[in-house]
Amino acid sequence: MSATITGRLGWGLAAAALVGAFVWAGWPRPVAVETATIGRATLEVTVEDEGLTRIREVYTVSAPTTAKLQRSPLTVGDAVTAGETVVARFTPVDPSLLDARAHRVGQASVDAGLAAVALAEAQAAQAGSQLDFARSELKRAEDLAAHRTIAERALEKARLDVATAEAALASAVATVEVRRQELTSARAQLIEAGAAGGSRGPCCVELTAPVGGRVLKIHVESEQVVAAGAPLVDVGDPDDLEIAVDLLSRDAVRVVPGATARIDAWGGASLSARVRRIEPVGVTKVSALGIEEQRVKVVLDFVDPPATRARLGHGYRVVPRIVVWRGEDVPTVPIAALFRDGDAWAVFTETDGRARTRRIEIGERTPRAARLIAGLAEGERVILHAPETVRDGVAIRAIAP
Repeated sequence: MSATITGRLGWGLAAAALVGAFVWAGWPRPVAVETATIGRATLEVTVEDEGLTRIREVYTVSAPTTAKLQRSPLTVGDAVTAGETVVARFTPVDPSLLDARAHRVGQASVDAGLAAVALAEAQAAQAGSQLDFARSELKRAEDLAAHRTIAERALEKARLDVATAEAALASAVATVEVRRQELTSARAQLIEAGAAGGSRGPCCVELTAPVGGRVLKIHVESEQVVAAGAPLVDVGDPDDLEIAVDLLSRDAVRVVPGATARIDAWGGASLSARVRRIEPVGVTKVSALGIEEQRVKVVLDFVDPPATRARLGHGYRVVPRIVVWRGEDVPTVPIAALFRDGDAWAVFTETDGRARTRRIEIGERTPRAARLIAGLAEGERVILHAPETVRDGVAIRAIAP
């Protein structure tokens, strides 16, 4: 009998233990959460985007006339001195090659020039003979006039004939010179590339740097014929840098001239800059995702001396962070604690080991914190990254972040 009672008692205890285990397993446990304390801090709201450094004044040296450019004596990065360093040298362009028809036309012009010179020389000889005859007639007339055997009118007529013959001879001589120059021009049309006399020397024009600085770009490096106005070399002062960044129009309207900015992640220590100009025109650009965006160019000046950014050059990528609002010692709430509750912002606070929903009002925001306007007091603790299991009144257990 006693064995039977003992067995039943054992089974009863085992059943009670099993029921207790099930009750303990189903009993709600506190949810482990990370928390943060509401405090005061300096809050700085910035807008940022990728920008490029650029030299404020870039000078492009262009070809003054169509000519043959010699190979560039410079390389990119070379230092130049204003008015001294030669940046480009030119020689005359070689004559063009002549095809068969052009060569025959040119030869015909030479032959015609030779004939014209011969004709002009013959006319000059004829004018010379007429002048000799007129002079002899004048001498006879003067002898007869001395003996008063001819009229004064005949003497004047002889003198007029001499003057006319002299003018005719001068005209004929000038015509000969004109025909000879025309012949020289016709012969020049037959000069081809590589022929003797096709070039006038090793160099006839040199261009010097307009400003001191460094060579930024060489548009034409090898020897070739360039047209008038063709860009050859870009020159500028690397110490005179500025930053140009294309901001989204919704960000650009928040920026004001004189706003401060920081330049980080460019490869060196953080730099300071200041907004100089916000262009009043927006430009439509297509993003890498194929989305059309309205961009506004903002220009910034470096505040730090050139020595602090000596490694920066023309066209380097930088990311300016422009300050649009700054608050000193303002109450803040972590962004990780915020969530939407209807049309308002809310947080979960830690109150007596339980989560409580609290609607709040916030102002300016950064990626990490927002300015707290109303709804919480300093020193209260809020839950960060609240999991889905957290609801109003749920037991919670704070863990170290």
